[in-house]
Amino acid sequence: MSSELNHEAIEQVVGFLKQSNRILFITGAGISADSGLPTYRGIGGLYNVETTEDGLPIEKALSGDIIDERPELTWKYLAQIEQTCRGAEPNRAHEVIAEMEARFERIWTLTQNVDGFHHRAGSKNIIDIHGNLHDLRCTSCDYCRTVEDYSRLSLPPRCPKCEAIVRPDVVLFGEMLPQEKVQSLYKELYEGFDTIFTVGTTSVFPYIAEPIRVAGSMGWKTVEINPDTSNVSHRVDVKLAMRAATALEAIWQRYLET
Repeated sequence: MSSELNHEAIEQVVGFLKQSNRILFITGAGISADSGLPTYRGIGGLYNVETTEDGLPIEKALSGDIIDERPELTWKYLAQIEQTCRGAEPNRAHEVIAEMEARFERIWTLTQNVDGFHHRAGSKNIIDIHGNLHDLRCTSCDYCRTVEDYSRLSLPPRCPKCEAIVRPDVVLFGEMLPQEKVQSLYKELYEGFDTIFTVGTTSVFPYIAEPIRVAGSMGWKTVEINPDTSNVSHRVDVKLAMRAATALEAIWQRYLET
């Protein structure tokens, strides 16, 4: 679909912002695509084949079961993902959300991404529901650390305190979401929003689509920024079939002009 500016839709979104004090952003892989990060599948994806070279689907290799049974295998693919993303920086979409956070009464970002870009761009109110690839924790004791990249890690890394396997503090396939982050999301939804943006996500997970469903019943305005059709495209008030950085920059500049 076209990424050309839809001026009428942008004006409509700016109108929503002018009536809003409380905004929720829901972000997925599409917001980091402008930073050069690949998706796991699809055109240019890291794993757009049925199985990995080890004969497992990538969802199985990156699962909680396999990191327990064969940590060296899960770490092999975690390291591939981290190396592919190494050197990438937050883009204008992340920066706009951080700038907006400083201007509005209450802004929260619910992100599925594990790249940490929202933090690096300056956002403070973040629910990174799937964790952060750079935060490591021991599987046996309370040891944890944050690393810039995996270049100096021996794989699989071991805890310097107890010698157990260390893993990224992320939600792998088949694992439960962290309860405190789920509770944080529902607390903020209970507080209420005026406008919800869903940016660069297919919204296949129920907890990612849920805020848009709630918005419909509460009368909150909803905006989707996504070149493709998602599971919530039929529910939103405004659909911008654009890349995230282009759309958010255009909306923000127009808002600041008016």
